Amino acid sequence: MALSCYELSAVLLFIFRYLRLLVNLISHWTYTSIPIPDNPTYTSKDVTVIIPTIDGEGEELRRTIQTCLIAEPAEVIIVTVEANVKRALSLAAQIDVNKIRVLSVTKANKRRQMCRAIPEVMTKITIFADDDVIWPTTVVPWMLAPFEDSHVGAVGTCQRLVRPEHPTLWTFLGSLYLERRNFDCSACLNIDGGLPCLSGRTVAYRTSILQEEQFTFDFTNETWRTFQLNADDDNFMTRWMFKHGWKIKMQYDKACEVQTTLEDGPTYLKQCLRWVRSNWRSNLTSMFVERQYWWTHPWTTYAVFQTTLTAWAVVDPVLLYLIFRATETWTSEYQTAVRILAALWIFLFAKSVKLTGHFVRYPMDIVLLPVSILFGYLHGFIKLVGLCTLSETAWGSREGADTDNRFRMIRLPSYDSSGEITYLPLDCEKSPDYETLKLPQYYSYDSRSGTRSYHD
Repeated sequence: MALSCYELSAVLLFIFRYLRLLVNLISHWTYTSIPIPDNPTYTSKDVTVIIPTIDGEGEELRRTIQTCLIAEPAEVIIVTVEANVKRALSLAAQIDVNKIRVLSVTKANKRRQMCRAIPEVMTKITIFADDDVIWPTTVVPWMLAPFEDSHVGAVGTCQRLVRPEHPTLWTFLGSLYLERRNFDCSACLNIDGGLPCLSGRTVAYRTSILQEEQFTFDFTNETWRTFQLNADDDNFMTRWMFKHGWKIKMQYDKACEVQTTLEDGPTYLKQCLRWVRSNWRSNLTSMFVERQYWWTHPWTTYAVFQTTLTAWAVVDPVLLYLIFRATETWTSEYQTAVRILAALWIFLFAKSVKLTGHFVRYPMDIVLLPVSILFGYLHGFIKLVGLCTLSETAWGSREGADTDNRFRMIRLPSYDSSGEITYLPLDCEKSPDYETLKLPQYYSYDSRSGTRSYHD
């Protein structure tokens, strides 16, 4: 018997929307981390930790450095702005002056800070850590284990929110954000080796990759439409690794569980907006600029990247409407059963099953599940605002983080067909000289001679 138009539409939309959820559930639940070998090639002495920071002091930074040092890396490098060097030096002296080195850049920009430290690294593995993370004592051996495979270029970690003594609704929402992120990363990696983004909160790379001239050039000259983009560093690095044939791994294990902090108040919404903009820019670049992910990581493209375009709150009521219309001619008992099951699936199961791990750890939070579901629909509005403001890069959620925001996205000049500059409509000052590398503000490409011209 042929399906009606409503029945066919409901079935196809249901499969398109929820096939990824069902497959990802199985993939996530069967994901296993790479165990530590009996005779590891790399040890903590092969690790340098780089911590970009703005303030150069504070209890969170102190705690981060102390937990990093417990792992016994070869060195910890703090990179701050010149205005706060004395604070960072004072903090280093209080903790361990022999293991901590302080470097600086003129302006606060994470990419610039990373580039300042990368050439200084003398070890085989570089770990980047945010200035508000807490490491377990076992994290480094677990992060090093995947590097036994010579094709692995980067390794990520499982991440959880620091649970305060008196958690708030914002704590709850932040915890669920990280829970979903862990879920998506582990599920996609287990299927086709892809993932949404390798978070910079704590991530390890082969130093030889970071010190390649091509990486440095690409990292400091990423463009978004008519701008040079100096934000979204972790998204860029994830795409660059895949583009150049490197594997990425993630250690999803309690022994490799990094704790972090997020905004605990209304400013969390601004943090969400920043993440949304970054996701829009990176996922559109993955699908329509670089494009190789369609065939190198097809599941990740379907399960993550394309949802940027298709996963909107309006789909839920549309699907429920189609199911109601499709069951109009059914007998009353079947009709009622299917409609109730569909509503429970769409508005309850599909919204909560990814969060099972959190509710197992904190069962008392289950009473807040309706808040999570409602926030999911609010997030659709945040996503729309992000789409309309893709040229914005401000944090808006951290004191001092936006002082040099104009350097995160710099308008590029226009070029004629030969690659020559036709005019220079720049309203902001040129990129500064950052000591280690003189990073160009932009470059032009002459297609006839095949040469690049740098413009400082």
